[in-house]
Amino acid sequence: MTEDVATNLFSDFEALWIDTPSGRWFARAGGPADAPPLLLLHGFPQTHAMWNPIAAGLAAHRRVICLDLRGYGWTDAPKGEPDHSTYAKRTIGRDIVALMEQIGHVHFAIAGHDRGARVAYRLALDHPERVERLALLDIVPTAIQWQRIEAKPGSNPHWSFLAEPAPEPERIIGQDPDAYFEGLLTQWNAAHDLSVFAPAALELYRQSWNVPERIHAMCEDYRGGGPDGPDRAADRADLAAGKTLAMPVLVFASRHYLDKNKPEPALTVWQQTFAPKATGVSLDCGHFVVEEKPAEVLAALRQFLAS
Repeated sequence: MTEDVATNLFSDFEALWIDTPSGRWFARAGGPADAPPLLLLHGFPQTHAMWNPIAAGLAAHRRVICLDLRGYGWTDAPKGEPDHSTYAKRTIGRDIVALMEQIGHVHFAIAGHDRGARVAYRLALDHPERVERLALLDIVPTAIQWQRIEAKPGSNPHWSFLAEPAPEPERIIGQDPDAYFEGLLTQWNAAHDLSVFAPAALELYRQSWNVPERIHAMCEDYRGGGPDGPDRAADRADLAAGKTLAMPVLVFASRHYLDKNKPEPALTVWQQTFAPKATGVSLDCGHFVVEEKPAEVLAALRQFLAS
């Protein structure tokens, strides 16, 4: 299976191979060409294919761009710099702003899940004039995430593991990538199996995470967001400065993953940090909210984007 798999998942979408100074990016685009643009950013360890349950529904009223993040799917996976700046969310956000302008979108809405949500809120903080509305799916800010991990050692162990210096995480994962990544997919959804994922989407995820350069890129993504990485530093600086998100913000939170046994719900965290006026949706599911609760996510996003 290759690109035909994605074509079947996104039957009315076109493939975009976008060559930019920051590398070659892949996206799927659908919906009316003159409709307001909506950028969808996937999470770890997935690709643009995670949006397949709701992309067509969103494209009824929006020009929807489902982008593969740097290092994931079919977008370029550069080795990166020793300071991990290539995979810093600030760098990726800046590059996506340029990419979106190159394809004709200066001002756009964003919905991001997991790592894609981290790129999304950093882009929105750094380039508020570009972002119409922002939906954040199942995360808290990186600075708060590390506070939680340090307060409860052993929680979210993949954060610390993937952020370890190269090449040890890459070596361990590379021994059996399917076992490692499918184990996380299984662990983090409420059903604790792979039934919530479309078989074609799973095949695309496997294609991506079995490439050594992409395993390295995913580790670099987490190193950029590591305990001493540029993502945490950027958050700390903005929190100290009292910087907040200027646009409307909608926070989705899973009850069986993000908000499970936490001192305060994700919405409260965002309201106390970067998004004082955020509204929220609580979902009775695990971490993969789009694939576990597509109807609820689609309805909430459509209402938010139309308001």
